[in-house]
Amino acid sequence: MKLARRLRLLIMIAVFVVSVAMVAAQDEAVLVIGHAESTDSLDPARGYTQTTGIVNRAAYETLVTFPDQDASEILPLLATDWTISEDGTEYTFTLRDGVTFASGNSLTADDVVFTIQRLQNVQGNPSFLASNIESVVANEDGTVTFTLAAARPAFLAELTNNAFSITDAATVMENGGTDAADAAETDAAEVYLNSTSAGTGPYMLESWEPQVETVLVKNPNYWGDEPYYDRVIITNIAEAATQKIALEAGDIDLALDLTRDQVATLEGNENLTVYSGPSVYTHFLLMNADPELGGPVSDPTVQLAIRYALDYEGYKALWGGVTPPTNLTVGLVAAYGEDKAFTRDLDRARELLSEAGYADGFDITLSYPDFTWQGVNMNTNAQKIQADLAEVGINVTLNPGELQVSLEEYRNGDQGFAYWFWGPDILDPIDVISFLPGGKVASERANWMPENAPAEINDLIAQASVETDQAARVELFAQLQDYLQESGAFAPFINPAVQAAYRSDLQGFVYHPQWTLDVAILSLGE
Repeated sequence: MKLARRLRLLIMIAVFVVSVAMVAAQDEAVLVIGHAESTDSLDPARGYTQTTGIVNRAAYETLVTFPDQDASEILPLLATDWTISEDGTEYTFTLRDGVTFASGNSLTADDVVFTIQRLQNVQGNPSFLASNIESVVANEDGTVTFTLAAARPAFLAELTNNAFSITDAATVMENGGTDAADAAETDAAEVYLNSTSAGTGPYMLESWEPQVETVLVKNPNYWGDEPYYDRVIITNIAEAATQKIALEAGDIDLALDLTRDQVATLEGNENLTVYSGPSVYTHFLLMNADPELGGPVSDPTVQLAIRYALDYEGYKALWGGVTPPTNLTVGLVAAYGEDKAFTRDLDRARELLSEAGYADGFDITLSYPDFTWQGVNMNTNAQKIQADLAEVGINVTLNPGELQVSLEEYRNGDQGFAYWFWGPDILDPIDVISFLPGGKVASERANWMPENAPAEINDLIAQASVETDQAARVELFAQLQDYLQESGAFAPFINPAVQAAYRSDLQGFVYHPQWTLDVAILSLGE
């Protein structure tokens, strides 16, 4: 009898605890986002994918930033102001007072120095962004001075990238981090930073289960305005159709990766608001310049033939958006507009293939990740690429791969003929240098080196990297875009539109060209 009474008591206590937990959960403001996750790491010194940008925008902050709505100007964030030397090689930043990390530690100049040196020495995917930084020094007055190897007109725009998120040096070091010269071999903080964050942002990373779910919670030590949502859950929903179903069912509040057809069916739903706008992501073919890997597509004449063979209007019919003339994102200063883009010319493509010695075409394998990003299904595009090229005698075998495996092959430069997409590292025309001989994508992914280009082109690249006069920059980048169209190792074919939808009482949604989404500015209407 006593045992029965004790059992009943335990059950009552358990029910009470569960009830309290349910009430607490109901009181918590929770935002659930459906998203096709692309995350390689949440360590700011290593992570370099789109979802990483969303998460680290919330958990970390940079010295400077862009406006919430666009990339029209540079604004202060952790730095209140800065000075630039006359020769453009020294930038001195005054740090904001009263800023604390999630740990409660105060932000200091030493944290900035540690962050930058660790970014450089870890040699992760975004480390190249800091390659022009010769030194970073904490001054006695609490300011921080960056010295560049050469003038860099896009330097402030580069600092908005989440790779420059300022980290809590003490906390990172306590968990295996180091900014030493051998950090590439000795830094062990990534595991820690993939499970929690060490930043000054309005949110903290509570958990990340790769390809399943990422959870952010409010940072109780945040120095700025408190965000609306207590908890943000980013759930991986790879298929756009599934995101739409989950949104309509009320299982998620925001779907980030819908297709234009799906958005059209939501237009009359008064409970949902639809967003459609230009994307900064360029989908392109990579043609490896190493003949051992690229075979026929390593030939610039074949590369040009492929650019003429693609059905650009067909990709626009699928996804909306614009046809990019080159890998310089349409809409950036100095970028060519759609009026300069390729139009399909099958006769010209066949003529070029014959000139290159492939009058009867050739066989080749196309590698790509089996992935949907912002509503664009890469399998669909790969099948269309296959059909487009078949019309000029190029027989393509499709080789879809798991995202992380294919990404590693791409980053190692091991794919001979591949399909990928790219969002600009820097919202400045200097970003296209990544796709020119010696640039990160050209050299590391496509094995397209400076020795493959004429001396005058290498000179143009060097000039464009340091030129500060706006008119001169426009002219330099025009010449480089002309060269890419004629001789480039890439075939960009669509800047698709981006489509999202969300519950109508969700306020503050902005699709941003740098970080995609800032969850800290979202709220729920009364």
